[in-house]
Amino acid sequence: MEEGKKEKKRKFSSREDEISYEIIGAAIEVHKTLGGPGLLESVYEEALAWELQNRGLLVDRQVTVPIKYKEQVLATPLRVDLLVDKLVIVENKSVVSYNSIFEAQTLTYLRLMNLRLGIVINFGEKFVKRGIHRVVNGL
Repeated sequence: MEEGKKEKKRKFSSREDEISYEIIGAAIEVHKTLGGPGLLESVYEEALAWELQNRGLLVDRQVTVPIKYKEQVLATPLRVDLLVDKLVIVENKSVVSYNSIFEAQTLTYLRLMNLRLGIVINFGEKFVKRGIHRVVNGL
């Protein structure tokens, strides 16, 4: 380390925060490498999964989430785009116009899976940093 320069160490309050930091960095890398907006959501999902796995994270794609109505498990489950390290849900979008319903959808997934943190990433933004939304389940 150069003299006079302090090494920056990130402090995370939870494993979810540490994972979210990696997810955001990976999303920015994917968006930049693929040339920005304009591709299908599935392309960004696959590239993001690859990028996160390359960073040493466990990534499950298209995870089914059963829905229980009263005592009946419904035949049509929900699907989470990515589940990272079994702790953080990532919902990928590639839309021109962001809708807050995406956050409500992610919160529903979090509640059904009993998880605390979800991230909605809209790769349809010119600058993906503007398209990143954290969703927290208060449990």
